[in-house]
Amino acid sequence: MSEKIYSVAVIGAGPAGLFGARELANQGVRVALFNRDIKPGGLAEYGIYPEKHMMKEGLRKQFRGAMDNPNLEYYGNLVVGDNGDITLNELRELGFDAVLVSAGAQGTKWLGLPGEELEGVYHAKEVVYAYNNLPPYSQKNFRFGKRCAIIGAGNVMVDIARHLINVQKVDEVIAVVRRGPNEVNFTKEEMKHLISYLDLDEFEKEMARVQPVVQAINQDLEAGRQKVLDALAKADPKTSEAKFHFDFLASPTAMFGENGALTKLEVEDNILTERDGKISAKGTGVKRTIDVDTVIFAIGDKVDESFGLPTEWNEFIKNKEPKFPVDGISYESTIDGVFVGGWSRKASEGLVGYARKDGTNAARAVWDYLQTIQPANASMDDVTEKMRGLSKPVIMKDDIKRLEAVEAEEAKKRGLVEFKFSRNEEMLEAMELIETA
Repeated sequence: MSEKIYSVAVIGAGPAGLFGARELANQGVRVALFNRDIKPGGLAEYGIYPEKHMMKEGLRKQFRGAMDNPNLEYYGNLVVGDNGDITLNELRELGFDAVLVSAGAQGTKWLGLPGEELEGVYHAKEVVYAYNNLPPYSQKNFRFGKRCAIIGAGNVMVDIARHLINVQKVDEVIAVVRRGPNEVNFTKEEMKHLISYLDLDEFEKEMARVQPVVQAINQDLEAGRQKVLDALAKADPKTSEAKFHFDFLASPTAMFGENGALTKLEVEDNILTERDGKISAKGTGVKRTIDVDTVIFAIGDKVDESFGLPTEWNEFIKNKEPKFPVDGISYESTIDGVFVGGWSRKASEGLVGYARKDGTNAARAVWDYLQTIQPANASMDDVTEKMRGLSKPVIMKDDIKRLEAVEAEEAKKRGLVEFKFSRNEEMLEAMELIETA
């Protein structure tokens, strides 16, 4: 009796996709891993603050180990979606037994406010991808003025504020936070890199301003203060006289500009409400403006609605009655044999460790599903032929190894800890997939 050999398409090569693909490949499944970017890694490669070299290299080693599995084939520089190089349906027609979508949250979440089109208004994703050298974001020209506002209070806000102060040399950064200090969502470990720029006199005035609102719902203001100031004990030293502030209990309502360029951010003051233990912000109708040159929205992400799966509330719709749940969670889309994992399942949820676990669990759900069907015996040679027939260079595993070797040599030449090409053309040249101009 011949051995059953299943084949699965995994879309997205960030932590969820790579660890999910590894889980399946280790089970003997033939995995075709499709990735939008040339390099694998996703947010682990292009979303972690650039100075965290040890963390990034540790993850890269694990990713290389996953890619070295002979059951896994890699196809990079290839966009799957209705507006991409190949649609989800076209991919499924190649005969895969299942598809695991772990493409992250590629959509951009905006609030639909007046003035979002002004020069100087950006989404966090654009900025983070740009300073991590992800094409095409790395080619975008940003207008970072002297006074910048970031909407949000998570680790992404902290990373961007660090970049604005240390690299862009701005004078002032204001974190605009819709709720109070008790609800900030950054970690002490991240905040230690920024806290030395916090204007402590201004912070205490802000605490006094928000005190009546916080106490109105019986919150402990001191707990909120400590949540912010805990990082002071291990604060990085200042490298400039830039200042960082919080503007709590404020929601953006509009941006105003002159000649197409941002000049002011309008916010509405909020109060807090508590229901079933959940703290929410409620607008008071009182609005004010803040003079700023730049506004960056760090408010999370949403899935790509043109990907080819049904969406609702910024997410792909999951099967509410899954046949193959893992830890009580549904990893099944509404299409039979198509699964979702990582940020494709729950946008902006958790860091790399969480994405790894979620991708692995999604792969387990896929494996359970595979045990209920007969393999279709998809031909990987046919898949490779189809990808190579596209009107663009498609990146394979050996290409990635060549690229990594060239970048490592370049880093050595320049005396850098690491070097990354910032343009796709440069990477393709390094891999000898296009001729040098």
